[in-house]
Amino acid sequence: MPLRVTFLGTAGAIPTTDRNPSSVFVAREGEELLFDAGEGTQRQMMRFGTGFSVSQLFVTHCHGDHVLGIPGLLQTMAFNDREEPLAIHTPHGTRGQIKGLINALGNRPSFPVRISEVGDGDVAYRADEYEVRAFGTDHDTRSVGYALLEDDRKGRFDRERAEELGVPVGPKFSRLHEGESVELEDGTVVDPEQVVGDSRPGRSIVYTGDTRPTEATIEVADDPDLLIHDATFADDRADRAAETAHATARQAAEIANRAGADRLALLHLSSRYAGYTADHEEQAREVFAGDSDAVFVPDDGDRLEISYPGSE
Repeated sequence: MPLRVTFLGTAGAIPTTDRNPSSVFVAREGEELLFDAGEGTQRQMMRFGTGFSVSQLFVTHCHGDHVLGIPGLLQTMAFNDREEPLAIHTPHGTRGQIKGLINALGNRPSFPVRISEVGDGDVAYRADEYEVRAFGTDHDTRSVGYALLEDDRKGRFDRERAEELGVPVGPKFSRLHEGESVELEDGTVVDPEQVVGDSRPGRSIVYTGDTRPTEATIEVADDPDLLIHDATFADDRADRAAETAHATARQAAEIANRAGADRLALLHLSSRYAGYTADHEEQAREVFAGDSDAVFVPDDGDRLEISYPGSE
């Protein structure tokens, strides 16, 4: 089941010629989610071929570099005769700002737009096999991050063992895999625990938006497959990071270590580092406990496939 991340915008508050403001697109088995929508997001979606079939938009906070792309995106959706509703999730106390932004030009969308407010620990969106949970962040305005958390998967079915126990090939295999005991022709009962292994973890992605390092980022997911963390500054501007409620690349790596993240994407780079990201990657790799290649500064348009834990 594919889980793909496309980095639409990786810049800080000021865009550069190579980097657009914040936006991350996630596609999972035909469902499309968008995290933040900075200015020009719709053009990035065209440029990198994601399409516009987004069902859920998750806003981390209402600074312009994270939300100014919303009006244009909704207008384009309307021009394309969209009828499906769009859900927008935004931090507590900011619904009015999002609503005002959408209606700023006096044109209401031709399709339903539902705005909900979320806070630390809230499940912003629940689907059949995963949820998107909000968690508290530490920025200089109302803000949250979001974690996409898949449900545990069923354990592996041991077909060889099932046949050894006399289970005939067919529907009883499926019933056992679904957790139901089955009775054989001779009256023997075979329980799922005899032929099904332990449940296996799903995949997880944590996206912080703009924030200082926080405990909530560490606690929201167990060993996330991908942590996308604010890394606005390198070590040379650590004081500025603290002052403006951002993080450095080194701090992001420290959080990644404590969270047990497999991979770390460093996002929201200040325009002062335009065209040069080596310091960010080097400083993060100095403290990251995992594979050094798993720490990276994505470029706009980069795509990443998230595999199941333990898969080859």
